[in-house]
Amino acid sequence: MKALKIIVFGLVLFLAGTVNAQVSVNINLGTPPLWGPVGYTEAQYYYLPDVEAYYDVPSARFIYLDGGNWVHRTYLPRQYRGYDLYNGYKVVMTDYRGKTPYVHFKEYKVKYAKGYRGGPQKSIGNRPDKGKASYSPKGNGGKKDKGHGGGKGKK
Repeated sequence: MKALKIIVFGLVLFLAGTVNAQVSVNINLGTPPLWGPVGYTEAQYYYLPDVEAYYDVPSARFIYLDGGNWVHRTYLPRQYRGYDLYNGYKVVMTDYRGKTPYVHFKEYKVKYAKGYRGGPQKSIGNRPDKGKASYSPKGNGGKKDKGHGGGKGKK
C-alpha cells in the first residue's frame, strides 16, 4: 500500500511538470516581434509595403513572392536582408483571419505602395544594434550612411 502511494505521488508530480512545460511553451507562441508596432498584440499579420511582404506573427515567418510562388521564410528576400524592420512601416491587418493574407496582395500593393507611411508608429522594443546603420527606405532618418551599399564609393 505504501509503495502504491509513492507511485501515485510520483505520477502526479510527473504530470504536473508536463502540464507546466506545455503552458510555458504556449505562452511564447505568437509573441509579436520587438520591431512590431505597439498596440497590436493580437494581430496575426503585418503587411510591409517597402518589401511587398507579409509577416506572420504566430509562425514568426515572412511571406513573399519568390519566382511566382508565395513562400514562408524566417528571412526576407536577399535584396531586403538589410531592411530596417524597426523604421519600416507596418500595416497591421486587423480585419483578416486566415492562412493566406496575400489574397489581398493586389489591393494592398496599390493602397500601400512602396514608401507608404501612415500615422506614426512606435516599435514594441528598441533595435538591439542602435549604433549600426541599416537600410531604411527613408534614408536612415537623416543619419549618415555607414557603408551599407547606399553611399558613393569605389565600384
